[in-house]
Amino acid sequence: MTSRGTKYWDSGSIPLIAPEILGDIISEVADLSIVISDTGTILSVLANPNNASFQGLEAWEGRDIRKTLVPDNASKFDMRLAEYLHSGKSVRAMELNHSGDNGGWEFPIRYSLHRIGPDGAILMLGRDLRPIAEMQEQLVKAQMALEQDYEAQRESDTKFRVTMESSREAFVFVAPRTGKITEINGIAASIAGATREALMGNNFANTFDLIKRGDVIESLNTQALAERPVPVSVVARKSGDRFKIFPTLFRASGERLLLCRIEPEQEADAIANSLSQNLTALYQQGPDAMVFTDDRGTVLSANESFLDLIDAAHDISVKGRNMSDYLSRGSVDLKVLTENAARSGRMRMYPTKMVGEYRNPRAVEISATTIQAGSSTVFAFVIRDASRIEQSRSTNGPVTNDNVGSVMELVGSATLKDIVAETTNVVERMCIETAVELTMNNRVAAAEMLGLSRQSLYVKLRKYDLLSKGGPATDED
Repeated sequence: MTSRGTKYWDSGSIPLIAPEILGDIISEVADLSIVISDTGTILSVLANPNNASFQGLEAWEGRDIRKTLVPDNASKFDMRLAEYLHSGKSVRAMELNHSGDNGGWEFPIRYSLHRIGPDGAILMLGRDLRPIAEMQEQLVKAQMALEQDYEAQRESDTKFRVTMESSREAFVFVAPRTGKITEINGIAASIAGATREALMGNNFANTFDLIKRGDVIESLNTQALAERPVPVSVVARKSGDRFKIFPTLFRASGERLLLCRIEPEQEADAIANSLSQNLTALYQQGPDAMVFTDDRGTVLSANESFLDLIDAAHDISVKGRNMSDYLSRGSVDLKVLTENAARSGRMRMYPTKMVGEYRNPRAVEISATTIQAGSSTVFAFVIRDASRIEQSRSTNGPVTNDNVGSVMELVGSATLKDIVAETTNVVERMCIETAVELTMNNRVAAAEMLGLSRQSLYVKLRKYDLLSKGGPATDED
């Protein structure tokens, strides 16, 4: 009510509002308001003060509104303006895209048309459609992402099912919390004596029983979490056949699942034991000596052939001792073997001599292999007795005419002293070359192997022009 007691407006009408107040109301209600003439000339522009992107559009005043639109929107504006002027009534709102002076940016506005005076001026109240357009774009992207995820999920599901059904092994996925079967392939279903569809969602414990008393699911969970798991022995309820289950626990989509691989008990035992039994028999009954040591050379285990080689009564006297105690050159031989095996993974046919409990040396050939046992490094040595070959070489070598022919040819052309000196030089050079080759050009190890000091070895290497032989030299102790 006014101070005179009259209403501000009757139903369907509003009172007169001052122009400055009306402008504030319009700027707050609409994002962008434009007053145009009936020919489309912009008379006034009023932007919402809360929308910073529309500030500065007052420069449009006096211009044809068609010049502010993208080219294909001018005809839409003309058609809707003509319809509005012809009918004199409100028409449907129109969506127009404005562009900058250089066409560098665009923004869509939804306008409604309203007459505001007898001079033919038309008020265009506009709502910014960019938030709606951005939301629609996000929805489209989300929909496309969902479709892509759905296609990827369907592809993964197809690959999973093909893999499961083409596998020759029986697999079952079990929910450890409920014990229900979530997935099973055809081979596992045939073992259980039912169809895949009938087993899906059923309790796994209703299909298999433990051979020993206890809960199947609990046993599978225990073995899946064990540091050294063992298969769970079960019996199928329908057939009565015995099987072994190898459980693997994993997490998917926030839930834990058990992957159970089922094998017939006899087949599982045969596969698991055949290789280990063969290797154990070879280790225990093989003709070659075998020794396992840690990375420092301490003996971990040795077979009977090694005990025979060193004349040891029992492996108790060998375990805990260093492998270098049984090598004629001690730590030199061990260092050459372990360093070469660690560098390349293995070393073959290293000639040396083994010293037994009673100090009787025997010629051998040693092969070394590096084995990674968890976080520890283990060296495996295979030792072959070469004493018979050595005796054959020492017996046959000196008595043949071919071996001494070159020396006999020097008689008469040189003195005995010169012949002996020349022969000594040849033998000395051959020994030094062999030592350098065996130690992978480790000068310290080669000197120890030959019983020389490091300085003496360097003198002889320089004498025979062998300093550059074998690649880069190492002087590690």
